Amino acid sequence: MAARDWTVAEAKAKFSEVLERAQREGPQTIVRRGRKTAVIVGVDEWERKTKRQGTLAQFFASSPLRGSGLEVKRPRGGVRKVDL
Repeated sequence: MAARDWTVAEAKAKFSEVLERAQREGPQTIVRRGRKTAVIVGVDEWERKTKRQGTLAQFFASSPLRGSGLEVKRPRGGVRKVDL
């Protein structure tokens, strides 16, 4: 996968090409004033990276802290007051 850096002006002028390359070649980086500001990725890659993997319970069950004896001290005192 060959990522490419595009200035904002280039990306605006060649937006269709940026999209095609993101889909075909991988992430395309947008640079503004010499700093990376955004990345355009193809939808397949986006969905693969953002797909949920397991449940919250499975996440906590596989934590490296499970069984470590870590104790979380919680303040006693009832419900906190919240201003809305």
